[in-house]
Amino acid sequence: MINPAAATYTPTTPDHVLAPDDLLAAATSMDAVTLYVHDIDAMVDFYTRAIALEVIGSGSDSGAADRRAGVVTLGRGTVPLIVLRHAPDLPRRVRGSAGLFHTAILFESRAALAATVLRVAEVAPQLYTGSGDHLVSEAFYLDDPEGNGIELYVDRPRDEWTWAGGRVAMDTLALDPNAFIREHLTEEIAAAPGAQNAIVGHVHLQVGDVAQARSFYVDTVGFEVTVEMPSALFVSAGGYHHHMAMNTWASMGAGPRAVTLGLGEVSIVVPAPDDVAALADRLAHHQIASAHDGAALTFTDPWKNRIAVSAA
Repeated sequence: MINPAAATYTPTTPDHVLAPDDLLAAATSMDAVTLYVHDIDAMVDFYTRAIALEVIGSGSDSGAADRRAGVVTLGRGTVPLIVLRHAPDLPRRVRGSAGLFHTAILFESRAALAATVLRVAEVAPQLYTGSGDHLVSEAFYLDDPEGNGIELYVDRPRDEWTWAGGRVAMDTLALDPNAFIREHLTEEIAAAPGAQNAIVGHVHLQVGDVAQARSFYVDTVGFEVTVEMPSALFVSAGGYHHHMAMNTWASMGAGPRAVTLGLGEVSIVVPAPDDVAALADRLAHHQIASAHDGAALTFTDPWKNRIAVSAA
């Protein structure tokens, strides 16, 4: 069972302290990311073949029925990771605009990650974009066929993470994908990579301003800062290295985004309905419009990235 929230952790952000009632619950986690896509058949083919996801449904023909309705949910086992919504009439995202940087899929073991990285190399090597040892995790990067960023990663044990003053040490060191596969892949997992568990570990966004992102995601939503730099912000609940991140690396000064292909919705799960209600109160206090449809509380950040929060 993958559980990024499981840890003993005392929140400390000495330069920016929030009251406990203003923080998201420690057991907060991420849920499936929704993407608006142009060619749903090609995207389903990519995610099932290259990432070894499967169409999730309740019956033998549910995948076909979902596709006719223009919505396909993909995941591992019963855990949804990506929701594809067919929207062929939407324009493509404009370069430099706010939106999705990547959806990060967290694997339960290095062997499971290695099996999926090998699948990418076999099925879509042209979409691979790089790798990095981040001290807290080991990660590999690629784009899907419509340009949506993907991170495939595994966490290092928490007792190997280094914290100082409420901040976690992260870096980007060299990570050789071929060496990683040789060292960690097993024949059993290579034969059935889709059988291994995975979850959405974090979601990384492109935004127009880091200070504004901090004001929204920390002061209003209730995440805690874990890494901060002039061009990027990493935030989490309960002492994870990050559940969300925002950067301005290719989007400095970007304003509210139009509805385009690409990011449709970021989903967050909190432990209980009371946590959703507390967030709704914080949003109202900060004069952020929100709505609850009975399943999730929805609102948008300053760049019109849509966020949905539901109770587990």
